[in-house]
Amino acid sequence: MKRGTTLFLKAAVILIAIPVLALCIFLVPEIGKFAAELYPDMAYLEYLVFIVFYGSAIPFYIALYQALKLLGYIDKNKAFSELSVSVLNKIKYCAITISGLYVLALPLFYLVAEKDDAPGVIVIGLVMIFAAMVIAVFAAVLQRLLKEAIAIKSENDLTV
Repeated sequence: MKRGTTLFLKAAVILIAIPVLALCIFLVPEIGKFAAELYPDMAYLEYLVFIVFYGSAIPFYIALYQALKLLGYIDKNKAFSELSVSVLNKIKYCAITISGLYVLALPLFYLVAEKDDAPGVIVIGLVMIFAAMVIAVFAAVLQRLLKEAIAIKSENDLTV
């Protein structure tokens, strides 16, 4: 693969990371305050919001770092190696972790949606779960295909 293509993909990964960081810095505290204002008797909801959003940001950034590593392997012509399989496995588990956190947070989304009369909040939570699971399944499929390609490549190397 040409270096320019992977450079473009690396830039895209970084451009994905910047808005999420901005959301974590500016929007998450506001959402936490809003949830605490909706339920003043349950002020701990603010901390649950922090746990969910910041807790999902950690595996998100780990997955982005792994994507950058995978692009580095592609640049070094090590795309068909066990290193790439390992990276895809880590991306898969990061996506499953994100999805699991949002599944656990659905009651929190329900509480906010019920009090604020905004059912779209629940849909946002479901979209986050669905998107993370799609990424996990995609990484698992790529991982399996890569394992099969490595097996075929090693078989061909032994034949010649």
